[in-house]
Amino acid sequence: MKNITIALVLSLLFSCQNKAQNNQNQKITEATPVQVPLQNGKAKAYFASGCFWCVEAVYESIKGVEEAISGYSGGHTLNPTYEESNTGRTGHAESIEVIYDPNIVSFATLVDAYFASQDPTQVNGQGPDIGSQYRSIIFYQNEEEKAIILKKKEALSKKLNAKIAAEVYPFQKFWIAEDYHQNYERLHPNNSYIRNVSIPRLKRFKADFPSELLKSNH
Repeated sequence: MKNITIALVLSLLFSCQNKAQNNQNQKITEATPVQVPLQNGKAKAYFASGCFWCVEAVYESIKGVEEAISGYSGGHTLNPTYEESNTGRTGHAESIEVIYDPNIVSFATLVDAYFASQDPTQVNGQGPDIGSQYRSIIFYQNEEEKAIILKKKEALSKKLNAKIAAEVYPFQKFWIAEDYHQNYERLHPNNSYIRNVSIPRLKRFKADFPSELLKSNH
């Protein structure tokens, strides 16, 4: 009887937690997107696709991208930290802010790079990184960007004959990650994760993506 009571309590607890999480997700996906203004002619775009060390390196290899910054987005808590986001309870995913010149590279091309640099069918993770904090999300700032994302997502789904895992969220807020996460792949080339996961992922992307869109010196 005692075991049944404990199981019932745990079941109710998990049910309440899931309901609360679903309510938070609904609020986020139904929010009005925030438009980030151009600054010195540069635009910003936001993506989540597994470990931000990997994604940062991918985008910094593209012509027209000035910088990619690692951080957190898509959640419901303020000022998330790496340790907090890794619990999966903040709702945030490891994300990057891409600062780019729209006269050189379009948002549509950045979305193409997004899908080309991952396993688009993997849910809640990429490769060995598993959990909601590693889930795939594309953030839009206006209806034009949303339409581009949905069109490309649908086309890829038909091409692969599979469901595409990437969620589509209205952009709300980007929280910059701790300093030690920035440019991690470039600064730590001998790190075992970088050697075995990040660099192979970057090489696969560069092999599959049109060479004329990539920086020659990266």
